[in-house]
Amino acid sequence: MAEEKISALIGDIYDAALDPALWPDVIGKATHLLPGMSGALFVKNVASTTGGVHYDDGGIDPYYKRIYFEEYIKLDPANAAHLLSEIGRPASIADILPYDEFVETRFYREWVRPQGIVDFLSAVLDKSPTSTAMFGIFRHERHGLIDEGARRRMQLIVPHIRRAVLIGRVIDIKSAESASLANTLDGISAAMFLVDARGQITHANAVGHAMLAEGDMLFAANGRLAATDKKANEALNDVFTLAGGGDEAVGIRGIALPLTRRDGSHYMAHVLPLTSGARRKAGLEYHAAAAVFVRATQLETPPAPEVIARLYGLTPSELRVLLAIFETGGVPDVAHALGIAEATAKTHLRRLFEKTGAKRQADLVKLVAGFSDPAR
Repeated sequence: MAEEKISALIGDIYDAALDPALWPDVIGKATHLLPGMSGALFVKNVASTTGGVHYDDGGIDPYYKRIYFEEYIKLDPANAAHLLSEIGRPASIADILPYDEFVETRFYREWVRPQGIVDFLSAVLDKSPTSTAMFGIFRHERHGLIDEGARRRMQLIVPHIRRAVLIGRVIDIKSAESASLANTLDGISAAMFLVDARGQITHANAVGHAMLAEGDMLFAANGRLAATDKKANEALNDVFTLAGGGDEAVGIRGIALPLTRRDGSHYMAHVLPLTSGARRKAGLEYHAAAAVFVRATQLETPPAPEVIARLYGLTPSELRVLLAIFETGGVPDVAHALGIAEATAKTHLRRLFEKTGAKRQADLVKLVAGFSDPAR
């Protein structure tokens, strides 16, 4: 029964990639499955200690939701850890800091405990130098702390949520009737291809046709979508085959496939299965197993911040200050943004100079900017 619920949920997740109005219901089903008291798709900016909920199931009282982003996000001890977390890996409170330390925090006493919350299981879906996009489930006292069963179920659904969210960003539409999916997507700025399980192209939009005509990065080999790079081509073929087996089969494979043009510019390919859910009608109409979306990477979108932290041996606090410098500027602004004393900010700044070899704050800004291309 649990396997059937997970399978049905994964189908709903991919439907939400095309119709964002489905997300609250999808999140509610995920919350019930894990189980928990509430779930949400949200964003945190660690440097400016701001954020917001994109979609949730309404399980958190609006008052507590409001005061979290007005005040308590600044006190949340999980902020820096989330920024350093591995993308797609579920983490509970105990994975971030000792639980006995957590219950001693003001954040726990004033925001967590009054709601009867005891734990939070979350996973990072995407990152920038200062912010994280996340999916998370709150656990109430009646559910107890996160157990291995909840962690396993979270691990099964997170890759699909991540793929759906990334595809939703690429196509940037409010809703699409699956029966006219190809017509609806013909006008988007990303290249779009509908392919069968063998990679045979059954439809492409105007941008897709232009990309194939260039033959620089992608081309049609006897009607099949192929990449000029051998490894990328193998990865695409693997995902096409898996997509033919249904939503669950694609799993973590090919969530974001990097592609490179001869001029060195970088693109990402995202694959959406069309074999079940509300998308199945479109797949049948166009004899397609998957939709492939290809778009240039955004140069302002940085890589996972842990790359910077590991390269220079930075602590979470030092990383927060570095990213705040990149985001806000000088020491006074950094101290204000992070809620720390200027003396503390200066101490971290001095350590950043020592560890990175930078001489000025402008050098630190250039250092972070140098990691701005996520395909490097």
